[in-house]
Amino acid sequence: MADVIVSAFFTVFFEKMASEAMQKIARAKGIDSELNKLKRSLNRIQALLYDASQKEITQEAVKEWLNYLQHLAYDIDDVLYDLATEAMHRGFTDQSGVITNKVRKLLPTCCTNFSLSTRIHRKLDDISTRVAEIGIVGREAEKKALIQKLLGGKDESCNEKFSIVPIVGMDGVGKTTLARLLYEEKEVKDDFEVRAWVSVSYEFDISNIRKVIYENVSGDNKIFKDLNLLQDALKEKLKNKLFLIVLDDVWSESYGDWEKLVGPFLAGAPGSRIIMTTRKEQLLKQLGYAHLDPLQSLSDDDALSLFA
Repeated sequence: MADVIVSAFFTVFFEKMASEAMQKIARAKGIDSELNKLKRSLNRIQALLYDASQKEITQEAVKEWLNYLQHLAYDIDDVLYDLATEAMHRGFTDQSGVITNKVRKLLPTCCTNFSLSTRIHRKLDDISTRVAEIGIVGREAEKKALIQKLLGGKDESCNEKFSIVPIVGMDGVGKTTLARLLYEEKEVKDDFEVRAWVSVSYEFDISNIRKVIYENVSGDNKIFKDLNLLQDALKEKLKNKLFLIVLDDVWSESYGDWEKLVGPFLAGAPGSRIIMTTRKEQLLKQLGYAHLDPLQSLSDDDALSLFA
């Protein structure tokens, strides 16, 4: 019975998230990467719950997770509703819910894209954190080692403005989940003066990355007409600050792209950190990170211990 309920739950939400209208809205708002990551996370949760029911894990444990998913479902539904409502208000949809041509005219550019409302951002962050809690099983050792890299060695790195903490691995092994856990860890939050999270994905859009970081560290959605003004503003916000920046899902292997991006980062305080999650090792190796330890998939026993 539990697996039937689980299947129905996921079917409804995957249909909503996969709809053409929702995909266009997400692209226009610049959060399609975040929603796709959420979808992949939910796919993993669905598989775990299905395995649990097939392997006769205790019904009480499954009930607890069904209750958890119900509350998670409400939050996801709120995000999707907010996106659809805002799209309607901006004229992106007609009464039938079909996206109009206004989307194409209002697609975000490097410095004029409008941001999600604070409410939607907060919910997406909360959902990501709650989903991340599921993924910590079997990752305690990796988490501990990475926290040490984030917080330790500040004296030794006094001549470095920042260093990179890589999380490398194939798609679906939990790189983003682990990065989110580190980002939300209290001792990590307390150690850094300013923090920013950027979902980079396939296109390494330097201007958009800088804009998202600026919004994160300043709380300001200011529109910059000139790219140099954006760069100067970000540099000023990071100046002498100990920062933590997460660049999630980096595909680019271009050293040139990296050199163009990091200019403002050099204004930060020594000991600042950048967490980079990626499936590609070439850029990191060019930056001097030769000894990488790719994240491995969880064993079945670790995954199913969620339901023990």
